[in-house]
Amino acid sequence: MSASSIRPAAPADIAAVTAIYAEAVRHGTATFELEAPDAGEMRRRYDALAADGFPYLVAEWDGRIAGYAYAGAYRPRPAYRFTVENSVYLDPAAQRRGIGLALLTELIARCEQQGFRQMIAVIGDAANAASIALHRRAGFAMIGTHPDVGFKFGRWLATVMMQRTLGDGGVTPPR
Repeated sequence: MSASSIRPAAPADIAAVTAIYAEAVRHGTATFELEAPDAGEMRRRYDALAADGFPYLVAEWDGRIAGYAYAGAYRPRPAYRFTVENSVYLDPAAQRRGIGLALLTELIARCEQQGFRQMIAVIGDAANAASIALHRRAGFAMIGTHPDVGFKFGRWLATVMMQRTLGDGGVTPPR
């Protein structure tokens, strides 16, 4: 997948983003949401991230939106302002084609350009081997697991925490 297939998301992409996320909510454990949000709620979320200057990207493949990725605040307290949390979701038909890695790689680059120093991945379901492998390929390290913190599809699920340094990380003070 070429980098030219990755671009900033636009309001016109929200319908496709909503459909991709709805699939993940209804059939997967990458997210612990139980009800898929509608396009209006997804637009509100997109607008909030855009208003705060966080990168929100889409991947186009065969003329359609194949996936999306964004970064947002890791925690709301000011001391966390140089740390972001990432999210990556793909249309099931686009999985295992390098699109997730291309999205995550571009997201990392944009976050570094904006001066962020750490990126956190909170991966739903410790059995989500594909997401864990994706993050490892992108330079993330395992930092811990929270066992049995979510209950979905009739079973308890863990979250996996992974982290990647951006730019100088904690070596130098931020600007």
